[in-house]
Amino acid sequence: MFDTDSVDRCLMALAHPTRRSILDRLATGDAGVTDVAGGLPVSLNTVSKHIRVLEEAGLVRRRIEGRRHHLSINRARLDTVHRWIGNATSAWTARLQALDQHLATHRARQNEGRHDDGNH
Repeated sequence: MFDTDSVDRCLMALAHPTRRSILDRLATGDAGVTDVAGGLPVSLNTVSKHIRVLEEAGLVRRRIEGRRHHLSINRARLDTVHRWIGNATSAWTARLQALDQHLATHRARQNEGRHDDGNH
């Protein structure tokens, strides 16, 4: 269903605020490495390392034209992570609904027991 290694790499990459900032910037359109770095409070070298992590996770693509490196988001990979999160959310929602139903049934039985004791 899902390549768990791929999802794991994406979630680990998304866990860092600088990498999320890079993706936020790229969500507005393709950009060069220096353009992305310009808006961040870290060195160009640090930004490059974060970009590498995003590339390894498959979240960012790099196109090289001469000396210029153009970055873009790989939306297909983000969609995969989104679907995985949706599946996990659905599973937990179903479990919580089942627990809620179980508790409601339990409370109803407790209330029936009280009424059966002649306390009408």
